[in-house]
Amino acid sequence: MKNNNPYRFIFAGGGTGGHLYPAIAVAQQIKAMKPEAEILFVGTKDKIEARVVPANGFKFKTIWISGFSRKINLKNILFPVKVIVSAIQSLSINFGFKPRVAIGTGAYVSGPVIWGASALGAKVILLEQNSYPGVTNRLLEKRAEQIHLTFEDSKKYFRDESKLRITGNPVRINLKLIDKSQAKRSFELDSNKPALLVLGGSLGAGSLNKALMENMHKLNEKGIQIIWQTGAAYYEIYKNSASAMTKVFPFIEDMSAAFSACDLLLARSGATTIAEAANLGLPVVFVPSPNVAANHQYMNAKSLVDENAAVLIEDKNLNKELFKEISSLIFDVQKLEVLKNKIKKFENSRAAGIVAAEAIKLAELM
Repeated sequence: MKNNNPYRFIFAGGGTGGHLYPAIAVAQQIKAMKPEAEILFVGTKDKIEARVVPANGFKFKTIWISGFSRKINLKNILFPVKVIVSAIQSLSINFGFKPRVAIGTGAYVSGPVIWGASALGAKVILLEQNSYPGVTNRLLEKRAEQIHLTFEDSKKYFRDESKLRITGNPVRINLKLIDKSQAKRSFELDSNKPALLVLGGSLGAGSLNKALMENMHKLNEKGIQIIWQTGAAYYEIYKNSASAMTKVFPFIEDMSAAFSACDLLLARSGATTIAEAANLGLPVVFVPSPNVAANHQYMNAKSLVDENAAVLIEDKNLNKELFKEISSLIFDVQKLEVLKNKIKKFENSRAAGIVAAEAIKLAELM
């Protein structure tokens, strides 16, 4: 039977929360604007999207794809086969779903899905969260109607300026602050003591976890409680560190509670973390990952630090500076208030709604 619903949207992007959560944010806004919209996410079965997308109430299908390792790796032998298989799978999924608009948020999984949707006539919107665009989005530029950027610096990496929009990084509509005491109690923490939230991204961060472990007892002795998301790959190493003052998780599902409970955030400076911190007005100490293209996490964080909207510790200085910086800052109420107010200037709560409205317009033009 022919599907006459004009509001059909396919989303592709994942592997990390930085690529997934902006897609979820736009999908949520589309459903808020057009409740009749049909939305399908496509990702891989063993990454964050396989768990998070269904938990947010969206349909989800998988393809067999993985990234190409820059190091010599036996898995790379399978890469050409995976590309061919994932292209066939993507064409099949798109042929069955018949999207009017395809929205890609980067990462290798979006490549075959967005290509397949475009090949079958769908309009394409790309979201680029980072100052240095990923390879997939640059390869898909020709197929895109619009490319929504978070940073002005990204413009120089694309060829067709007419497609570019400085929109900001979409943030989920269900991410909101709740009562701080209630949030702390939900983590079984003392509501009268400060709490540090540690996020290394959805996959975790080895150096950040190691430095925190080495300083954890000193922080606890100072009366600082810790909510620690290790990332799934590191959880087995650190799970036994949990105590009355340190709560350890592989992944935190209720980020509204975690953000609300914290008095200070210690995190990598991925674009999605920055957007969420800015929208909620959180004081942050950023530790940029040194393992990213063009050092873009450092550039992301530096733009805030230059405006006195965040504090930065370089990864190479983490062991030396972590305890001193956290233990002084978390008790400095005046400085925390300055950081909260300054970071709000980087807030862009309209981004998800802007992209959603553009996607709906394109669907209606088909």
